This record gives sequence, C-alpha cells and structure tokens, in this order.
Amino acid sequence: MSAKAQGKRREVIDLTGDSSPPLPQHHQQPQPQPHRPPTNRHRSPAATLQAHKGARKLVIKNLRPAPPPSSSTGPSPTAAYYAAIHTELDAALAAIFAGRPTAQPLERLYRGVEDICRRGPADAADLTERLRARCEAWLAGGEMLGGVWRAYPGAGGGSRAVAEEDRLLRGVVGRWRRWNGVVAVVRGVYSYLDRGYLGLLQGGGGGGGGARQGIEEMGIGLFRKAVFGGRREVEVPPQGERVLAAVCRAVDYLRRGDPDADEGLLRDAVAMLRLCGVYGRFFEPMFLVESHAYYEQFAADMSAEHGLRDYIGVVGRLLERESARCDAFNFESTTKRQLLDDAHHVLIEKYSAKLLDSGSVAKLLQAGDVESLRALYELLGLSGLQKRLKGPWQQYILDTGAAIVSDTERDDDMVVRLLELRRSLDVIIRDAFSKNEDYIYGLRESFGQFVNDRKILSSSGTSKVGEMIAKYIDMLLRGGLKTLPKSLFSDHKDKADAEMSGVASTGDEDAELDRQLDHGLELFRFIVGKDVFEAFYKKDLARRLLLGRSASADAERSMLAKLKSECGASFTHNLEQMFKDQELARDEMTAYKGWLAGTGQGNGGVDLDVNILSAAAWPTFPDVKVLLPKEVLDQVSTFDTYYKSKHTGRRLTWKHNMAHCVIRAQFNRGPKELLVSSLQAAVLMLFNDVEGDVGPSKNSTAAGVLSYEQIAHSTGLQGDELDRTLQSLACGRARVLAKHPKGRDVAPTDTFTVNRAFTDLRFRIKINQIQLRETKAENRATHQRVAADRQFETQAAIVRIMKSRKTLTHAQLVMEVVDQTRGRGAVEAADIKANIDKLIDKDYIERDGGSYTYLA
Repeated sequence: MSAKAQGKRREVIDLTGDSSPPLPQHHQQPQPQPHRPPTNRHRSPAATLQAHKGARKLVIKNLRPAPPPSSSTGPSPTAAYYAAIHTELDAALAAIFAGRPTAQPLERLYRGVEDICRRGPADAADLTERLRARCEAWLAGGEMLGGVWRAYPGAGGGSRAVAEEDRLLRGVVGRWRRWNGVVAVVRGVYSYLDRGYLGLLQGGGGGGGGARQGIEEMGIGLFRKAVFGGRREVEVPPQGERVLAAVCRAVDYLRRGDPDADEGLLRDAVAMLRLCGVYGRFFEPMFLVESHAYYEQFAADMSAEHGLRDYIGVVGRLLERESARCDAFNFESTTKRQLLDDAHHVLIEKYSAKLLDSGSVAKLLQAGDVESLRALYELLGLSGLQKRLKGPWQQYILDTGAAIVSDTERDDDMVVRLLELRRSLDVIIRDAFSKNEDYIYGLRESFGQFVNDRKILSSSGTSKVGEMIAKYIDMLLRGGLKTLPKSLFSDHKDKADAEMSGVASTGDEDAELDRQLDHGLELFRFIVGKDVFEAFYKKDLARRLLLGRSASADAERSMLAKLKSECGASFTHNLEQMFKDQELARDEMTAYKGWLAGTGQGNGGVDLDVNILSAAAWPTFPDVKVLLPKEVLDQVSTFDTYYKSKHTGRRLTWKHNMAHCVIRAQFNRGPKELLVSSLQAAVLMLFNDVEGDVGPSKNSTAAGVLSYEQIAHSTGLQGDELDRTLQSLACGRARVLAKHPKGRDVAPTDTFTVNRAFTDLRFRIKINQIQLRETKAENRATHQRVAADRQFETQAAIVRIMKSRKTLTHAQLVMEVVDQTRGRGAVEAADIKANIDKLIDKDYIERDGGSYTYLA
C-alpha cells in the first residue's frame, strides 16, 4: 500500500522479508530502523556540496530475491486477515440487531471496514452487498416485521379487525423506531464505507458504475420494500395498505376526541411515511378521501343538531383543530391546503343556505353576538362568500328600522332606538366585519330606504322621521348627555380611535356631546326632504333661546355650523338671524334700562326683559289671549312707548304665551322661587287676592278657594290652554296648588287652593316645562304648513323650469321638478300633476297635446 493511500502517516517497507503484500499499518509490528553511519560535521563545504555526475541510481540495501511460490494450499496471511474482519463484522451485526454489546470495540470494527474499503472498490462493493443482505434478512425475520405480519394477519372484520389493525400500526411503528436505532449504530460502524466508497459513488466519483444509496437511504429503502413494496410498484401490498388505513384511523381517533389516541404514534407514523416516500403517492389520496367522508358526516350531524350560532362555533373549532393538527404532525403543505379546501367546501359552501339564512343571521344581529358574527364572517371569507352576507345584513336593517319608525306608540323614542340600532351595527362592522366598506355602504343604503319610505309619513304626507330627529337634537341641546341611554356612549375603542385620529378625546363631556350631535346629523343625512326637520328644529331652537334652556351655547353654535356645512348657507340663514336677534335684544334692553334710570321711572317691582324678534326669521307661534296683572301691563306699555319712539314705523306684536318669569311664594316650610310661564304666573297671582295675608302661621285649611270658572274669567284663558296650565300647577311633580277633588285630569267643576304644605329641597323650582312641550294642534299645524310650503315650492320650480325651457313634455317636466325639489322634500308625480293643473288655471302655462308651453 503506497504512502499516498496511507495519507500523511509514515510507512516503513521491509524489502528483505517475505514478498507478500504488507499488512495495514495498524496491524504491523514496529520494525527497527536501519543504522545510519555517523556524519562528519567538520567536512568542508566543497566536499559537502559536490555536484552529482552521471545518471541517478536507486540503491536498495539488503535486497533479497523473492522466494519461490509456496506449495501450501492454505490462505495467505492477508486473506486470513480480511476473512477475520468479515467474521467480526457479521458477529457485530448480529449483536447490534439483538441489541447486545459487540464483542469487538466499535473502533476496531470501524478500522476493519476501512481496511476492506482501502483494499479496492470490489471489496467495498462486496462489503456493501453483504451488509444489505444481512439487514434485509433480519428485517424480514420474526423478530422484526415478519413477526408483526404473523401476529396480525388481518383476518376477519368488524371492530375486531379495526383493533387488530391499530395494534398492527403500533407494531410497525415500533419496528420503525427500532430499525432507525439499528441503522444509526450500523452507520457509525460502516461510516468509512458510507462516507468514502458510497459517498463517492453518490457524488458521481470513484469510477463506479452508478450512484448508490448511502447506508441511511439503504435502511429506509429496505424498510419501505418490506412494508410498502418497491419504489416502482404501482400499488401498495396488502400489509402496506393496512398500515396506511391504520394511520388514517389514528387521525380519526384524534378528531373524535378518543382518550386512547396516541399522538406520538401518529407523529412517528407520518414521519415514517414521508421518509419511506409513500406519503404523497399512496397515503395522501387515501387520507383526503377518508377526511372528506368525515367532513360530510360531521356537517350533516351538526347541521341537524344545532342552530346557526352553535354550527358556526363547532365548524370554526374544527377548522382550527384541523389546521393545528397538520402543523403538529408535520403533514405536507399540499395536504394541509387540500384538506382545508375540502373542509371549506363541505362545511361552508354546501351549507351556505344555513349560514346565510336571513332569520338566523337576524337573531345574531339582534343579540349583538359579535363573536359569532365575526366567526361567521371569517368562515364565509374562507370560501369567498362574504359578499353574500350583505343580503341578510341589509334585510335585517330594513326590517328592524321600518318596525321602529312605524311604531307610532313609541314616536318619542324613535330616534334613540334608531341610534341604538345604528350604534350596534357600527360595533358589529368594527369588531366583526373588519370595517368592510361593503357593509358600511349597505348600512347607509338600508337606512336611507326605510327612513324615506312613503308608508311612514305623517297625516299631511310629510316626513315623521325628520320631525323626530329635530326633537332628539333639541333634547340633547336642552339636557345634555344626561338625557341619553348608556348604550349610545362611546366605548374604549371609540376613544382610542378618536385620539389616534387627532380628535378631542371622547372622554371629554363636550367632545362626547359633539359626537352624539354628529350621530343625530348622520340620521338627518338619510332624509331626502329636509324641510320638515328645518321647521321643527327652528321651533325648538326658538323655545330654547327664548326660555334660556340651552345646555351649552357652544353646542348650539357647533350644531349650527354642522347644519351650514351639510345643507348650505341658505338653510341656516334664518337660524343665524335668530342668534343675531338675541344679541340685539340684549343691547336694546341695556339701552332701555338706561333710559328708565335717566327718566327716573321705576319698574313697579317688575324687572321686565323683552326679546325683540324679526318676524321673517322666527317661527310663528299661536296667539293666546291672557289677562296679565296690572303691574306687568304697565311695564309692557312703558317699553312699547319707548321702543316706538326710538324706532319710528315699527310695530310690536306681543307673544305673552312665550314669556316666563320668576315669582316668590311663601309656604309653611319657607319661601320658594318658582320659575313659571306667564300663563302659570297669571293663575298664581290670582290667589294673592283670595289668600290675603299668607304666612307660615296661617292654617292651610283656611286658604282661599278659586273655582275653574273664576280662574278662566280672571285670566282670559280658555279650553286646552287653561287645562294644561292648571294641570301643570296642581297635578304635576311640583304641586303648588291643590285640586279638589283630587285627580290627574282637570274638569270645569274643580276648585283650587294654594298647597301651603308644598315642600322641595330646592329653593328655585322649575314649573314651566309645559312651555317646552308641543301640543298636538301645534304639531299638526307645523306639518300642514310644511306641506303647503312644499306645494308652493313645487309650483315655483315648475314656473322656473317652464320659463327657461318654454316647452316640455309631461314626463320631462316631472323629471326636472323632482330633481329640483329633491333637497327640500320628496314630491310624488301625482302632486306635481296637481300643481301643474293649478298653474294652468292661473294661466302660467298651457297644455298643448302632450306638452306644456310657458305663457309669458
């Protein structure tokens, strides 16, 4: 063996002995080095460095001629050495297979393998085949797979066969684990063969006739062949088919929550299938078929047993488990994708009718079940069905919204209920539907549809919703946030969104009030005709300004700015004028009081404050005849004289029913200040004349009595106005008058006395709430006025259009009128035709066949 083959290890060759091939170095005996003569260290440089002359010669000392061939028939020492190595390796393999320690050290066995490989490629190939044969024989023996096949032959059927195949899988996986351990040890012993000879062949080197498997690949291949057949086989042998079925059944046990399911066994079985190369070709198709059958059965059972909410839950959890199981047991990514796609098809697409049932979805929406709705939304997204959920979503909004606005018995709560509906839907869009724009658009579309439904109108044909939105905003601007239910307030997510967007934190009371006004304005945007809202908002604003009942002047200005931005300056022109009139009135009263002081005239004990309003900007209020006390009438007359002298040509129309005042009253428990309307004050002042000297020492039974007729005669109040006034004083919360007989309704036969036992913790008590309430007659009159204005606006639009177009067909004229009046209110084609007929009667236009012509 050459030094090149030995690497860097030094080799001593004795050419004087036997001419047979030398033994490997680690088996040779140390040889004495030949004696070298001493060198003369004092030679001259010339003698040392003499030039070589002539041809070079190799001189071999002690060379002996080769002995003649031996006549003995026994093997040579070298052959005997290699035979001994094979014997030791066979014994070592037997020990490794049996799980016993080897007789020889593993390092000695490794050196033996190395020596055989170094001898030549033929010896290495022979060693490989010997190893393969020994492994294949042991693998098929009774201790390994052969024993498994004999123990579980697979005869019979039913549950017994199933249990046998489960034990078969345990046996095969157990042998696989043991086989892997054996191959690891064998590979260590034969590592020189694995890395050297087989490694070179695998890399295309070494001059071999083709690539060969390494020891690990050979071990896997042998196991595959013993269980699942060779790589070229089209079908798996029966025992392999049983193993694959048992693996599928192990997955099924986990799906059904079997307590005896062995996760470790399944994990090792899947790894075995992947390493053996049968996963994609044989196992995956079988597994997908078995899984499909499981999904079909699962969906049928769950759909029959559960409603939508529970079905969503069980399907969602199943899909989560399936995905987690694929990851936990190292299924191929292609298996996971196909498995989940099939699950989505079976569990979601095939049962889409159940998932999208309008009635079932409506129950989830009504309950505000965000978790179930999010799960439903995500499930439908897995199969691309999210857009189909928009149908049940809009249908629920239409049905619920129409029920709210058509509930005439709860008109006062209409807007609050609509905002609660809107709030719940906004939360669902935010938390369940990922702020999907399709659902936001669907919500707006549905609100706009039921809000403007022609079936939900007042008796005059005008919008009831517009009226109630105006009253809701009035409630907010009068009472602030304390009038709202807690369900409408911002939650922590709204506050976080507000802070992230740079808006003032919704934790601030003013910012929260502003946000609630925005919500009311959102409902206002849905209304096609704004005229009804404008009329009622104007009346309510007038009451707030005149009675000083606004909760916040800033909120009033903010709302006005919002309306101006939404509807334009023409919409808010009169509203802005109302605020200006208030400022001018304050200046006017300052000048009047200065004039009084300058002239030396007293106020007669009445501190008069007058609001001078422009009739064009303010809404009209009914005239109520009332006889005021003389002290008040004197001050009214004085101001009237002052104003007319200052503003020549102007005329004042007094609206005493809109006035309010503060009067002092003495009760047994002490004095109180009563904030009352002018009508209430006129009634209360009558009792000063019949009570005489009223004081704490006066017995309440001696109080003076006034009948209904006496009060009506003295105040000039009649009918409903008198009834409402007396009812507020004697039947409300603050009962400063006592009614005889007791009851909630006022009758012409009733009598009234001062309730001197009246008590209240507050010193100043508001009793004029009646002024803020609208009567049914006022409400009806407002709607009728809006309807009449709408008719005039329609006629004006017809005249404008005909004046510019001169001639139009009926259909063209109707279309243009609808377009021009859309912002003020929805006008029906029949109403337009009626107004066209009125204009024909007035000679504004004439009918010429199927067309109309403008008359100049």
